[in-house]
Amino acid sequence: MTVPPCLETRALVRSFGSVTVTDGVDFALYPGERCAIIGPNGAGKTTFINLLTGRLRPTAGRVLLDGADVSRLSEAARTRRGLARTFQITALFPALTVRENVFLSVAEAEGITGRLLRPALSHHRHLARVDDVLEQVGLGEAAETQVQLLPYGQQRLLELALALAQKPRLLILDEPTAGIPLAEVDRVLRLIEALPAAIAVLLVDHDMDLVFRFARRIVVMAEGRVIADGLPATIAADEQVRRLYLGEGSRGRHPAP
Repeated sequence: MTVPPCLETRALVRSFGSVTVTDGVDFALYPGERCAIIGPNGAGKTTFINLLTGRLRPTAGRVLLDGADVSRLSEAARTRRGLARTFQITALFPALTVRENVFLSVAEAEGITGRLLRPALSHHRHLARVDDVLEQVGLGEAAETQVQLLPYGQQRLLELALALAQKPRLLILDEPTAGIPLAEVDRVLRLIEALPAAIAVLLVDHDMDLVFRFARRIVVMAEGRVIADGLPATIAADEQVRRLYLGEGSRGRHPAP
């Protein structure tokens, strides 16, 4: 029996005035997939991700989570349905500690933000979850450190922790290694590779080495449309993709994992 997609778009359109940035995109992501979206600057990748997560609403078309139309639902409502996201630029509370940041993420996912003034013991289960996530990403020893004092690489790991704290079934990673020292990139990749197989992961990144190491399927966007969708080896050999994005000299540089 065919497994239905956990995330789907149908004829998705987003226009800003007379400019169409997302142009009739049909897309499906399946449970447990490891998929990447690539494309040149201005291809419409960020707008598309914002439409998936609810930061933007479509001009036309639909976004579906587990078959349900969520096109008009907020970001928070989609998070509660199992969709989590990291951002290209970190979205953290710098004056709070690492543990406090993750706890707020758990509270949002659990819908308990209105009850945070209760005694700490009443949140024992949630605090244990926070500590588990921090250990998972290697930030347990930094739990009481203010975020603004963390090296930038660890801030990116913390953002991944915020997403994992929401127990997502679908995780969107928007340039998770942007600005990270090269020595930290492998660490982030190992964390992503170690995610439970049931979580679908959608990566958006310009780092082709990272993309081709991570993805089992690559979607290429240009001018708001999907121009290619397939296995990494197929994408690397695609003449149109090489001409528009990878470059004419890219053949053989990005073999399939």
